[in-house]
Amino acid sequence: MMQWICANWGNAVVLAVLILAVIAAVAVMRRDRKKGGCCGSCSGCSMSGCCHGKSE
Repeated sequence: MMQWICANWGNAVVLAVLILAVIAAVAVMRRDRKKGGCCGSCSGCSMSGCCHGKSE
């Protein structure tokens, strides 16, 4: 087991960094969704007329 860990420690580090990046991205997306803010540009959004009130 120790030989396998020594031979593959680089892969384990890269995998851990990728997992942390995915967890961070999901956390940011959940936080933004809970805030109810805009997700970006409304020009291509099918719900552009529903999420923002029309300014008069």
